[in-house]
Amino acid sequence: MNHSTGTLYIVAAPSGAGKTSLVKALIDAQPSIRVSVSHTTRAMRPGEVDGVNYHFVDRAEFLRMIEHGDFLEQAEVFGNLYGTSQSTLQQTLDDGHDLILEIDWQGAQQVRKLIPSARSIYILPPSQQSLRHRLNNRGQDSDEIIDGRMKEAVSEMSHYVEYDFLVINDDFATALEDLKAIFRANRLQQKQQQERHSSLLASLLA
Repeated sequence: MNHSTGTLYIVAAPSGAGKTSLVKALIDAQPSIRVSVSHTTRAMRPGEVDGVNYHFVDRAEFLRMIEHGDFLEQAEVFGNLYGTSQSTLQQTLDDGHDLILEIDWQGAQQVRKLIPSARSIYILPPSQQSLRHRLNNRGQDSDEIIDGRMKEAVSEMSHYVEYDFLVINDDFATALEDLKAIFRANRLQQKQQQERHSSLLASLLA
């Protein structure tokens, strides 16, 4: 069996659509899939680990990395900077791992331009009511903040047309199976299989 290069997957969703839980369940089920760890200037939250959830850096360091051209994409969200390191990402793909990049629609547009072979998945909630309920359930925010987040979410969801795949997270188990199916089908494409099974294919045609 031969080694093949991994595929980069862009996964995006509005806040509250359940993206983080779905990606975590996918990784738990298929450990060869990796998640890209972004750099950010936002403060670390309780329970987060530097280098696992994010690479936490100060604004000056982040701006230095931009100057050096280290980032494949970067964005400012709610006053904090987020970015993806190009070298780290490429190394993971070269090692044969599929890699998930969890970014917003602006970041996704930047990455698609630079890496046209990337596949993109957008996760949607089953309804606006369900989305509001999930945002409410976090119990951390005022109604005013939730109204703002809802407005933001509706604006974000209008970008679904830019993605290769749509997954509706109504029933969690079904949405997870849909995600797994996307990754599996992609690995069965002719080009991927040719890289992976070159000696078998050569022997079949000998």
